[in-house]
Amino acid sequence: MLEMTAEEALEQGKNLNFQQVWVALMETRAQFKETDRKIAELAKETDRKIVELAKETDRKIAEYANEAAKEAAERSKEFDRKMADYARESAEEAKKAWQIITEVGRKQAETAAQLKKLDEKVDRMCGNVGGLNRSLGELIETLIAARLWRKFPDYDFQRAYQRIPLYDEKRQVRTDVDILLVDTTICMAVEVKRELNRKDDVDDHVKRMGLIRRYPPEQVCGKQLLGAMAGGVVDPEVRDYAHKCGFHVLELTGETVSLVPPPEGFAPQNW
Repeated sequence: MLEMTAEEALEQGKNLNFQQVWVALMETRAQFKETDRKIAELAKETDRKIVELAKETDRKIAEYANEAAKEAAERSKEFDRKMADYARESAEEAKKAWQIITEVGRKQAETAAQLKKLDEKVDRMCGNVGGLNRSLGELIETLIAARLWRKFPDYDFQRAYQRIPLYDEKRQVRTDVDILLVDTTICMAVEVKRELNRKDDVDDHVKRMGLIRRYPPEQVCGKQLLGAMAGGVVDPEVRDYAHKCGFHVLELTGETVSLVPPPEGFAPQNW
């Protein structure tokens, strides 16, 4: 169809008669019908393609959904299998752990029983050793006490007393004297040790001498009080310390007891 301006159309229209106009209208009408028909066919084809596309889309979605469901089912199955394996392994580990705990408990119980028996043996041994120590101490004390007064020619000791307790004003025992040598004007308190190897033993005897003077037994009352220390074995350093504190020192030598010569300038302490 040729395009023309309004003036050209008006000019051309002047030359048209009714019949020509009618024919033109009919042709235009036929063209509109053809256009409508083509549009309808196009629309029908478009609808058909849309339906086919929708069906294809649904099919692909269904396939994807099936694949996804299948994959999910496989994954779920694999997960269930792994969880079952994990549960089985955990049960086995728990069983092993319980067996270990049970075994450890049994061994601990056995060890506790053995330790109890060992403690009982140690207690018995300690009791025996304690008894042995007491026996040795008493033996050494007896050996030293035998005719001990003869070891001090400078004094006129005539009597020896053993294990004399000291009572305070409330009649409570404060200490005791292993050996007490006595003459008419002088007495000597002797502390006996199986091993004289601690300066603390010397310090303890110094305190004991003060208690003897404070709470004197009848053998000491009104007399000069001297002190001495004796041991089955005497450490040289402790011996020297005892001399500095004013004590005589005696030591077992073989089957007898000997007075250890005091250092030059030694003066016995009078309590």
